[in-house]
Amino acid sequence: MKKQIIPIEVSARHIHLSQKDLDKLFSKNYSLKIFKKLSQVEMFAAKEKVKSLNFDLRIVGPVRKESQIEISKTEAIKFGINAELKLSGDLKNVRTFLEVQGPKGKINVKVIVAKRHLHCSKQEAKKLNLKNNQKVSVKILNERALIFENVIVRVADNFNLACHIDTDEANACGLGKVCGIGELII
Repeated sequence: MKKQIIPIEVSARHIHLSQKDLDKLFSKNYSLKIFKKLSQVEMFAAKEKVKSLNFDLRIVGPVRKESQIEISKTEAIKFGINAELKLSGDLKNVRTFLEVQGPKGKINVKVIVAKRHLHCSKQEAKKLNLKNNQKVSVKILNERALIFENVIVRVADNFNLACHIDTDEANACGLGKVCGIGELII
C-alpha cells in the first residue's frame, strides 16, 4: 500500500464555549469574532480570550453544545489539577472544573487533556478504509521521528484530513509550535 502522508497540527490549550456560557462571559447573544480560520471547516480561533488560573485561554469557535477546556498533561500537573484524558467533546463523568473569567462574568468549565485524533472526511475515510472511532498510528516524519499509537479517527462530512496532537506530544517529537507531516499507519 502506498504511504499516506498527512498534516500534523499542534493544538495548544484552548476553550470551547456553549452559547449559554458565552453569553454569561461576554453578553446576551454574543457572537465570536474570527481571529484566524483553522484547517477544519467552520472552525476558527476567536479574537476573544478568557482567563483562568492567571493564564489566557483562546476561544475556539463556533459555539458547541457544552463548554470544555483542553490543556496538556504538563499544564494539568503545573496547575495541580487532575484533568482526564478524553476525546474532545466526550465530557461524560468529567469531574475537574476550572473557573473562567470573561469581561461580564464567571463560569465553571470542565477540563480535559484531549486524546490525539485524526480528522477525516467521509470520502477520505472510504478511500483510506478508515472508520469513525477506529484507532490508528501516525509516524511523525522529521529528525525526531516517533510513532504515536492510539490515534482516534474522527469522521465527519466537513472534516479535512489532519492529525491533532497537543503541545506535550509536539515537543516530544521536535515540532514545538510548528506543524509538520506524518505517515498514517493502519
